[in-house]
Order: sequence, then C-alpha cells, then structure tokens
Amino acid sequence: MRLHGIHHVTCITGDAPANLRFYTDTLGLRLVKKTVNQDDPTVYHLFYADERGSAGADITFFEYPGAIAGRAGDGMVHRVAFRVGSEASLDFWHERAGGEREPGSLVFTDPEGLELELVVDDGEDAPLVARHPEIPEEHAIRGFAGVHAYASAPERSASFLDGLTFTGENRRWESHGDRHGFYVYDEAPAERGIPGAGTVHHVAWAVPLDEHAAWVQKATEAGAHPTPVIDRFWFHSIYFREPSGVLFEVASLGPGFTADEELEHLGEKLILPPAFEHLRAEVEPKLTPLPNPRA
Repeated sequence: MRLHGIHHVTCITGDAPANLRFYTDTLGLRLVKKTVNQDDPTVYHLFYADERGSAGADITFFEYPGAIAGRAGDGMVHRVAFRVGSEASLDFWHERAGGEREPGSLVFTDPEGLELELVVDDGEDAPLVARHPEIPEEHAIRGFAGVHAYASAPERSASFLDGLTFTGENRRWESHGDRHGFYVYDEAPAERGIPGAGTVHHVAWAVPLDEHAAWVQKATEAGAHPTPVIDRFWFHSIYFREPSGVLFEVASLGPGFTADEELEHLGEKLILPPAFEHLRAEVEPKLTPLPNPRA
C-alpha cells in the first residue's frame, strides 16, 4: 500500500471573511465547499482547491471566530508548500504576495501568519489549477508540493513512515503514488507550540477508497492508535498521530465534492452532509455570513 500524495491540509482561522478574501482573491483558489466542521458543527469548514475540488489541491480551514493567534512548535506542521510552473511564476507571486524569494522558492504568510511556500513544479503531476481573472493560467497554483513539520527527534518516526519513501536527504520523505508529495522535518523551536489561528490542524494523505480498513490495521501494527473509519460523506477518513506528534489523516480518493453539488456551483452555498442536515436551523445562524466569491 502507498500514500498517493497529500489529499488536503486543514488549518485554523479566526476570521473567515478575511480568510476567504486571501485564498480566493489573492491566491486565486476556488471555494469548492462551504460546510461545517463535522466534529463541531457550530463552526465553518471551508475548502479551497482547483476548479474541480481535486484531492491534492485542497487547503481547508476551521473557523473559530476571534481565535487567538497560534504558534507552530514541536509536533506541528508549520509550512504548506504548493507548486507553480516556473521561476517566472515565482516572480509573479513575489510581486503579488510579497515574501522571501530564493531560486526555486518563495516563502510568505497568509494574513494570520500561516507560512506558505511556492516551489517550481517538477512536472511529475498534472497541474491542479483554478481560474482567476488576475492570474494568468501559466502562473496559477498547481496543487500541493508538500509540508514541513517541526520535530525535536525525527528519528522516532523513521520506521513508522512506511508508505512514504526516505529520499536520502536530511529529514525528507516523499510519497510516490498517483501524485507526489514531500514531508520534511525541520528542527523544532524552543518555544512550545500553541494551536490557534494561523496554524495547521492536520495533514491528510490520499489513498484509494477501498484501502481504509487495511490502513487502520497498518497504523495499529506500527504502534499508533487510529480512529475507526469515519464517513465524511465526500471522503472517508482515519486519524492518528505519528511518533513525532503530527496529526495525520488518511483520506479516500472520492466520492468527491460533486456528490451533492454540480461542478459549476461548488462553494456557492452552505452545504451540510445528509447526517447533519437536521441541524441547519440551529447552526446556520451561528456562522459568519460569507459572500459567494464568484458571484
């Protein structure tokens, strides 16, 4: 069994309207699902991705209105990396988003301090792009490249990361399935991490829909404590912490976001999974009003 690249990365925001403006207007991603956190349906779960809402392009946010700023620390993902097409694309994004430009890379932050990176695409995977009138298609974000996590003792995780391939480079692992992605350990800062706005909640890896039971067994045999398979309606998931402390999700490739919305109307209105529809009258008034960014 293999992990087929990053499925999605879920983060925390304290300000859904500002978050929506940045990820749709500045980065040019498409809001593909406006729903609720299924573990706490009083708060949003917003999904931004390419035009089709593809696994591999999907950065998501729980909104806890007014949440204090968090700080990444040991056992937390601290940087999310996306692909772009060329060095010229990095120049375009440097002018648009600012940040620190180096050959092959641009690092900047979102409005709440979440660290983002753009790296030049290696060309192995099909580009997963969204349309935006201000962003030429050749410069559009093309899906995930990988994530960086802080780890004080990454050697604890070496034998656990079966399903990823150690590259031989210091602290770098890669997935080599239908899509590719990297997982890098950086030296942990002395300060303790604080979950909050601008931090990553978990990273999800993609697998075929019929492999979840085997992944529960695999994670258990490796010493983790995985959840049972959870039906999230748009995909199935299991969760566990790897030995360095990072929360992993293993998420299925499908059914997908068009299971309950037509492709051309993704993200236009609040969608609740069928098991949560009876809560609409209770939860919808509690959610921050958000415009349709493509109205």
